[in-house]
Amino acid sequence: MEKRTSAIARILAVLALAGAVVILIVVIAGAVGGSGSSSQTQFGGHRHGTKDRHRTDAATYEVKSGDTLISISHQTGVPVHEIEVLNPEIDPQILIAGEKLKLR
Repeated sequence: MEKRTSAIARILAVLALAGAVVILIVVIAGAVGGSGSSSQTQFGGHRHGTKDRHRTDAATYEVKSGDTLISISHQTGVPVHEIEVLNPEIDPQILIAGEKLKLR
């Protein structure tokens, strides 16, 4: 009887581990995919379910301390992908305060 219990315990442990891995993958994919542009068009597209944002008329934006491309996108209404295309020389991970970004 002890061998049977041990086998069942091993099977349950493997199933629990597999379930934990699946949950971890779903959580990570949700966090990474939340800011992605896969459901947006190249320029001016909106993700489904989001409200239309007012797009700024300004041609440039001066980066402030603590800004990210996402925060700039929210403030200006210009999609992150468009900011990246218009400013290929910038490193999206390292924005420098005072740097000017093209918005159109």
